[in-house]
Amino acid sequence: MEDVDSLVIGAGVVGLAVARALARQGRETVVVEQALAPGTGVSARSSEVIHAGLHHPAGSLKARLCQRGRQLLYDYCAARGVAHRRCGKLIVATTPAQLPALRQLWAAGQAQGVPGLAWCEGEALRRLEPALRAEAALHSACTGIVDSHGLMQALLADAQAAGAQLALGSPVLGGQVTPQGLVLQIGGAQPMAIRARTVVNGAGLHAPALAARLQGLDPRGLPRSWRAKGHYFSLRGRAPFSRLVYPLPEPGGLGIHLTLDLAGQARFGPDVEWVDDTADLQVDPRRAAAFDTAIRRYWPDLPAGALQPAYAGIRPKISGPGEPAADFMVQGPGAHGVPGLVNLFGIESPGLTSSLALAEEVLRQLAPDRGLAA
Repeated sequence: MEDVDSLVIGAGVVGLAVARALARQGRETVVVEQALAPGTGVSARSSEVIHAGLHHPAGSLKARLCQRGRQLLYDYCAARGVAHRRCGKLIVATTPAQLPALRQLWAAGQAQGVPGLAWCEGEALRRLEPALRAEAALHSACTGIVDSHGLMQALLADAQAAGAQLALGSPVLGGQVTPQGLVLQIGGAQPMAIRARTVVNGAGLHAPALAARLQGLDPRGLPRSWRAKGHYFSLRGRAPFSRLVYPLPEPGGLGIHLTLDLAGQARFGPDVEWVDDTADLQVDPRRAAAFDTAIRRYWPDLPAGALQPAYAGIRPKISGPGEPAADFMVQGPGAHGVPGLVNLFGIESPGLTSSLALAEEVLRQLAPDRGLAA
């Protein structure tokens, strides 16, 4: 059996941020990833948006870690040369009936101290985005976009420079809580048992199921796992927008919004489809009709036939259809009683924005007397 100080399960953006933080504390750190490359799961199939923190209840982990993580992420990208742009976002009310909900969102953002918010309508809105049709919009100037793959490469490089190791093709099959630490059974080409003093379960879609396979962890504290598939379509040609455009939120997500990549290419999505199969990442071209209808509410001049299937992702939710959106669940020893174990459940959007702040939260729960480290 091999002994390590800290083991991180999952090499997505959050797992890599956690590994970086642990290694920079001087801990011997190993990251195990079931895929054959890092960052190919949930983290590779997002909108790549740096969120302002508008859409989450005051006092929630999502609100707090998104705001903290946004500033950490902008600073980190600038320091490490990760491509990003603070392009701004417009959240739109496309009918008079939606104006009260937009004003409520504006008031909530102001109450939480979200910076860079401004109400925009009429000529001022037309000057910002002439092609946009809306009664009014909430302008979020601090929203941005980032090269998520470049970010993960930088986090991995930092972690490895601090001594962390990455083991690919190494799924965690199960484990057991022992007085000497957590013993995990690792599969792959070279199966082995690893005993770790600290384990961070950042397995994304598979985190609840993995936790359920840890003997000695009370299963009554584990959340139910739900999966929401989101499809994306890209635009043939260039869009006449320089900012992201979001409708008001809808059940299960933030609506079919327009985002831009760093090259200026527009993509639309995600929608919400509740699924059981995490392997099906195909985009059904027939969904383009519903996308077309949704997009034309704020961009009526969308060219006919301009949408083409792009990609799909699956969000690791811990609340299901018709239920209020669940908060992030960072479940440490204080919640489940197992020393050295932190489970990360329901880390969907704004997980990318919050990744560095989530790493701080993990360290806090592992060793609250040692303070925060970035």
